[in-house]
Amino acid sequence: MLREVLHAMISAMSLHPALEILLAQNKGAILFLVGILVVFIEVLSAVSADTKLIVSNERSNSFTVLTGDGALIQSVDTCGRPRGMHFAKDKSSFFVGCADDDLILEYDVETFEVLKRYTSIWAPETFDLHPDGETLYISNEEDSVATALDLRSGEIIGEFETGEEPEGVQFTLDGSLVFVASEVADLVHVIDTVKREVIKDIIVDTRPRRFALTPSENELWVSAELASVINIIDMAELEVSHTVIFDPPGFRKEQVTPVDILINNEGTKAFVALGRANHVAFVDIGTREITDYVLVGKRAWGLALSTDESKLYVANGLSDDLTIVDTNRAKAIKTVKTGEIPYGILVVD
Repeated sequence: MLREVLHAMISAMSLHPALEILLAQNKGAILFLVGILVVFIEVLSAVSADTKLIVSNERSNSFTVLTGDGALIQSVDTCGRPRGMHFAKDKSSFFVGCADDDLILEYDVETFEVLKRYTSIWAPETFDLHPDGETLYISNEEDSVATALDLRSGEIIGEFETGEEPEGVQFTLDGSLVFVASEVADLVHVIDTVKREVIKDIIVDTRPRRFALTPSENELWVSAELASVINIIDMAELEVSHTVIFDPPGFRKEQVTPVDILINNEGTKAFVALGRANHVAFVDIGTREITDYVLVGKRAWGLALSTDESKLYVANGLSDDLTIVDTNRAKAIKTVKTGEIPYGILVVD
């Protein structure tokens, strides 16, 4: 299509007498350059087409599937209130928590065929996959527990009491520890996966939601939604060592409700979705300083990074859309529609 458009432009140029003379004298060179441009753009388009986004929409009970640049590919009907998602270890499939149906579904990434149903998983919200790829640790929001699901047998092999409304779940890289946030109890529970027991409760600020672990594993970042902060847990001491406070211009403290967090591969920068403040914050990890606030949609919630980390994808829960942010310029470049109340995002390469 692009090739035909560019050739049509060249043809249109010949309608103007001056351009017609220029074209006659340099047609070979111009067409050669156009050809190179066409190939270059088509290569870029092919690379972009290889990336797709899967967005879970918890009110419309669907996935919105987009290209990496935000073009709609398809909408897929799924289960009741799809929320947290996670790839299988080989990334050929992914899991989604169906909070209203008390189950977790495993989908093929390409065909969206349901590969497996894990039933009797009460009100799953978010979860993390053990590094061995064989066990999901799940926050069961309505039951005040976290459960360990054996993916081979489909059986629950562990249950751990938490405070009310557990949400975020985060493994260490070796899988020896898993952290679970309790929104109501203002606690982070530390579970030893070998002993299969809670070994510590860490007091954090009001309503902890999500985690991000630095690549060096020396810090665990925890969003505290109703305190408008990030608590940083020292992994050696398993205690809060620092706090990052968010105060974007024009918003009252109660409107600043941080939820999702991502840390880049180098461990130098954190991205924080600020909820009802409708912004994403960029934070320098070394200095703890906020370097940028980027305006996005209403109630910025879930986050994902492109593989090259040049784009940050933001699910906006109250405007039913997704914003694409250029991370190098700290600037929103596009917002596209999703289903109702987008929650989580997966990036498929």
